[in-house]
Amino acid sequence: MKSKTLLPFSILLVDDDPAWLMSLSVSLERCTGITNIITCQDSREVMGILAQRKVGLVLLDLVMPHLGGEELLVLIHEQHPEIMTIVISGMNQLETAVHCMKIGAFDYFVKTDEEDRLINAVLRATRMIELERQNREMSDQILNGGLKHPEAFAGIVTADRAMHAIFAYLEAVAPSPQPLLISGESGVGKEHIAQAAHRLSGCPGPLVAVNVAGLDDTVFADTLFGHVRGAFTGAEQARRGMVEEAADGTLFLDEIGDLSIQSQVKLLRLLQEGEYFPLGSDRPKRLKARVIVATHQDLAAKQASGGFRRDLFYRLRTHQIQVPPLRERKEDIPLLLEHFLGEAAHALGKKKPTPPKELSLLLRTYRFPGNVRELQGMVYDAVSIHRDRILSMDSFLKVIGRAEGEQVEAVAPAPRQDLFAGCEVLPTFGEAADLLVGEAMSRAHGNQSIAARLLGISQSALCKRLKKGR
Repeated sequence: MKSKTLLPFSILLVDDDPAWLMSLSVSLERCTGITNIITCQDSREVMGILAQRKVGLVLLDLVMPHLGGEELLVLIHEQHPEIMTIVISGMNQLETAVHCMKIGAFDYFVKTDEEDRLINAVLRATRMIELERQNREMSDQILNGGLKHPEAFAGIVTADRAMHAIFAYLEAVAPSPQPLLISGESGVGKEHIAQAAHRLSGCPGPLVAVNVAGLDDTVFADTLFGHVRGAFTGAEQARRGMVEEAADGTLFLDEIGDLSIQSQVKLLRLLQEGEYFPLGSDRPKRLKARVIVATHQDLAAKQASGGFRRDLFYRLRTHQIQVPPLRERKEDIPLLLEHFLGEAAHALGKKKPTPPKELSLLLRTYRFPGNVRELQGMVYDAVSIHRDRILSMDSFLKVIGRAEGEQVEAVAPAPRQDLFAGCEVLPTFGEAADLLVGEAMSRAHGNQSIAARLLGISQSALCKRLKKGR
């Protein structure tokens, strides 16, 4: 049996045959894990149920006493256009099927059809309903210009529009039982996104995080699925796996791109079947947690080259988020600087230092290959050796200078661009130098030391150039 799937809406089965209702409801639960199913034998009660209960999908018999399926189909389409309807009839008549589709049915099936076809149609309909709900919620949030639960993102310091769009998307997909894939460079804060998704999900269980990088297949299986006593040499006691620890909560698998192919097969089975086997056991256990995965790798490129299973890739990317690097949201640097200064001072038992005005400008000229985590480390290091009221920039300059030196050695020179391709008359050396100095001073907001760094010259050389140009 599949693991339970809690939809944010109910499925209503309508048929005057109680045996058919029982058979269909059992089949749906067994094959899909869907449990929030309502059954109705009297077609006259359907509209009342729809008015009182949150129903997203109706499976409707066509031939019933009192109120026929076609009449009900018209009423549902007129009064509840947001509800999808699948017609199930004992008659295999093409004209009837076409007519039902015209008056609002999502699909049409004959009771003698294979059960798998009907189950797949139900799954398709539920996915469409979920996507429409997510699109409505995202549209509402964009139009309203706000978040319903901003407190869920309290741990993420940002004023960036792209980040707030991610927050809106998270609010829309958080209730979904499907996996969430979080991509982004190392240090961008993928774990904070996972924590926010867990808070928004409303799951009562814990968030259990596992970094799967470097785990071989056996250790991966033991870590996630646990083992029974005697499963291997040294297994003197049974141990619960992380999947079981995360029951009714969220299982967060970090660095998923580093999994071996063998471990990928095990993860795919967990997601597809909703069950797993502890090591040494022949009795399956059911997955009762929402799964979130994260990676700094390009999974699309990795699956194209054969390093990542294609079926697992498409299973994981039902909901996906790409967290932008810090260099693409430089307006966040001053906010993060203030936040980390306070955090570091509190952690080190010091008074929060005052940063010089030039520090934010300096940091904005740096590309931050380590992203937010690198900025946090730089601030902690500076605060740990801080003595005066004004924070020294020396430790920042050393890190940035060393990193830029390493980058020059490691990175091949960029292809030359003709900056003067559109100029009929070339500027003189003096004019070109003045333009370059002016642009550097503009980017540095008038700060000569930072402008000199941008130009790769000393501050004294820049000062002479500025005096000469006056």
